[in-house]
Amino acid sequence: MMKRLLITGAGGQLGRMLRGRLGQVAEIVRLSDVAEIAAPAGPHEEVVRCALEDAEAVHDLVKDCDGIVHLGGISVEKAYDPIEDANLRGVYNLYEAARANGKPRILFASTNHTIGYYPQGTQLTADVPFLPDGLYGVSKIFGEAMASLYHSKFGQETAIVRIGSCTEKPMDWRMLSTWLSHDDFVSLIEAVFRVRKLGCPVIWGVSANDDAWWDNSHVDFLGWQRRDNAARFREEIERTVPRPNSEAAIAKYQGGVFIDEPIHKA
Repeated sequence: MMKRLLITGAGGQLGRMLRGRLGQVAEIVRLSDVAEIAAPAGPHEEVVRCALEDAEAVHDLVKDCDGIVHLGGISVEKAYDPIEDANLRGVYNLYEAARANGKPRILFASTNHTIGYYPQGTQLTADVPFLPDGLYGVSKIFGEAMASLYHSKFGQETAIVRIGSCTEKPMDWRMLSTWLSHDDFVSLIEAVFRVRKLGCPVIWGVSANDDAWWDNSHVDFLGWQRRDNAARFREEIERTVPRPNSEAAIAKYQGGVFIDEPIHKA
């Protein structure tokens, strides 16, 4: 067990979900976000407000941490400037802070939107060429490249996790393939920080869905046991969610509705 685990973006949907669920990973969980975290710190928690584009603040944030779950940054399609601040400069600041503070292992939350223009049904391995579906996806490609650089140059270990759709349950037809259950995400975090040697693998953040498009066989060494399968929700989705037109982005491309997003201006 680690002494202290940092979660950036702890005020977001996934950060809130993780609170209180990582007691087997670290004695103390340091929660950070650019916005004030509404719920007060509980037992074994620390709350530190921090903007990722502030290099000095990020350096102090990472100090004394043994591991980092990096969820912070912009997680939707937006104009370039806010994405640059949080997802490019912020990631650079995080890796420089990690290098200066003993190189704590990092789980970097990447996204399926790095490969969003692949057709649905196409089976992908982790080494396929990028096909991003927007500026957000491009920013996560930058983050993956930063992780690779710091691993090659400094030995900084990172699990690059291309998260599919991490929700309580799948909510549409596409999610029958992309769903990552909350429990499976927690168990992935446990596996990433438990394994003796990690390296810098790309991991598809997806549960053991019957209709999954992504191959995780290259990371069997993690010992990650996925226990959930979106197939158990298929009947509910067939009954309650109209099947989209086959030419609609949500039915045609792996990135779904992000394909429809324009290039936003500030």
